[in-house]
Amino acid sequence: MAAGDGDVNLGTLGSGSESSSDGSSESPGGAGAAAEGGGWSATALALLTGGGEMLLNVALVALVLLGAYRLWVRWGRRGLGAGAGAGEESPAASLPRMKKRDFSLEQLRQYDGSRNPRILLAVNGKVFDVTKGSKFYGPAGPYGIFAGRDASRGLATFCLDKDALKDEYDDLSDLNAVQMESVREWEMQFKGTFILLGSLLILNLWPKKVHTIPLLLKSLRMLSVFVAIII
Repeated sequence: MAAGDGDVNLGTLGSGSESSSDGSSESPGGAGAAAEGGGWSATALALLTGGGEMLLNVALVALVLLGAYRLWVRWGRRGLGAGAGAGEESPAASLPRMKKRDFSLEQLRQYDGSRNPRILLAVNGKVFDVTKGSKFYGPAGPYGIFAGRDASRGLATFCLDKDALKDEYDDLSDLNAVQMESVREWEMQFKGTFILLGSLLILNLWPKKVHTIPLLLKSLRMLSVFVAIII
């Protein structure tokens, strides 16, 4: 009985060794799984290949559309802008260049951008045409207070209060050295940006430039001394 059981066990082990000794032999279930896996791989490869071509086509269409849009932005908008600006040119573009001349304070006030589209202002005794900067110096601009005025004091003190600007001639004699240096820097900046038209005059009927007044006063004092000596 024991021996028979042993034979049965040996036979079973022997049959197992035979089936495993041939590496090529596979079970029907394993072969079906391998075939199914191969089918999925082929399908996935086909999908990837087709999807790659589709993505490439989409990318090419997107590039074409992007190029067309950029051309429209460059040329289409330019044409629209020209059509819109044909009837509304900027003040600086529509006005002829002003001849160089000197201005009194009264004459300067006529060019404040409201009564006249041309905008002038004075800095340190020099008159500039700032019409092309109407966005800043026009009536609605942040520095419109300086239009048609002597802006020297306001620029030197960084004050945008209208009451800070004088209606008569301002010799700036009460400004300190730092403020006067600021005025000169503003003058140089305006010279590099806007058109210098001339100098600021004291009186309309007395065409003497602002920067010559101290010399004139000195000459008058010397003349009075000379007359007193003679008398």
